Amino acid sequence: MSHAASTVSVVTTDGPGGRAGATVSAMSSVSADPPSLLVCVHHMSRTADAIRKNEKLCVNLLREDQTRVSDTFAGKDTNNRDKFRCAEWITLKTGAPVLRDALVSFDCELKHHFQWGSHFIFIAEINDMSAEKSGHPLIYANRAYGIPARINRFSAQPSSVTNNAVSTSPLHIGCFVTLGPFFMPTLLRTMREEWPEITVKISEGNQEQLVAGLLNQTFDAALLYDVALGDSIKTEVVTQIPPHVLLPSAHPLARQESISLFDLHREPMILLDISPSRDYFTSLFTDAGLEPEIAFHSPSFEMVRGMVANGLGYSLLVTKPSNNMSYDGKALVTRSLTEDVTAGRIAIARNATAGHNPHVEKFTGYCKRFFYQSIS
Repeated sequence: MSHAASTVSVVTTDGPGGRAGATVSAMSSVSADPPSLLVCVHHMSRTADAIRKNEKLCVNLLREDQTRVSDTFAGKDTNNRDKFRCAEWITLKTGAPVLRDALVSFDCELKHHFQWGSHFIFIAEINDMSAEKSGHPLIYANRAYGIPARINRFSAQPSSVTNNAVSTSPLHIGCFVTLGPFFMPTLLRTMREEWPEITVKISEGNQEQLVAGLLNQTFDAALLYDVALGDSIKTEVVTQIPPHVLLPSAHPLARQESISLFDLHREPMILLDISPSRDYFTSLFTDAGLEPEIAFHSPSFEMVRGMVANGLGYSLLVTKPSNNMSYDGKALVTRSLTEDVTAGRIAIARNATAGHNPHVEKFTGYCKRFFYQSIS
């Protein structure tokens, strides 16, 4: 059965039986009239017991960039005591948790259930639903995630190179959302001056979105962090940048030239809540045998800087703007860490199975030279 490709869903419930959720691949349409579906949940799962008691559930079909949500509800993130903290949730008619940006969510009432072997089979009638206007489903097969590929993508003619002349086909580059504003504009300007015949298309996203784009070849290459990308992605590190401490200018620790993690771990932390940054910054404390006091989470780089500037806590960041002011005009300071910690590794990534692309090779060369000159 591992050879059978399936979509990935998180089935959730809430009510007298408690709030619970689990990742499932066994989900199927049953009937259009009445609109209904079935899901299979292991009989020992707390979610199965909660669904039976609550008599309602929501089936959230995941997008290709939501592998973290899938892993969390599959129990792979053992550090996450509250699975629901990994995403944003709303409710519809039944009150079961609905994943805000799922590809589609089916809000259902439980109509029938029975146990067959190791699983409960739940048949539910759909009362309400929400759907995204764009996106592709996350696929699971051979005990690994995959993404759908459209047939017409393979019918396109490959770009050609004749007599060492680079073709004018656009170069599609993905860029990690916090790296783009600091490096990409200057890099693009330099490339345009020396390589005017090439057209570059830029798309920003988080790590999961960039990896998905590389795997389905939406992107020719991506500028991202070299963290847990897997064998399907080939990377070339172009620079390494150590993390720094961001503080409001009036903070007592700002008087020090460098600050220890031990001095920080009892201070309120503003965590940049985007993968892989969240795991990287918290791992610095874990590796030192410490646990940070996280006061606020935000996926926005500038929101984090604004919170710090207003005295709500400190933050750890890698990228460092030249301006030491927040959006609302308050002063910030940066300090190095006393400990010798692992630096953030910025890399050019590409699909490991993609053929030779001279555009990508030339772009990688520009990046190497750019980062060598800008960092040194």
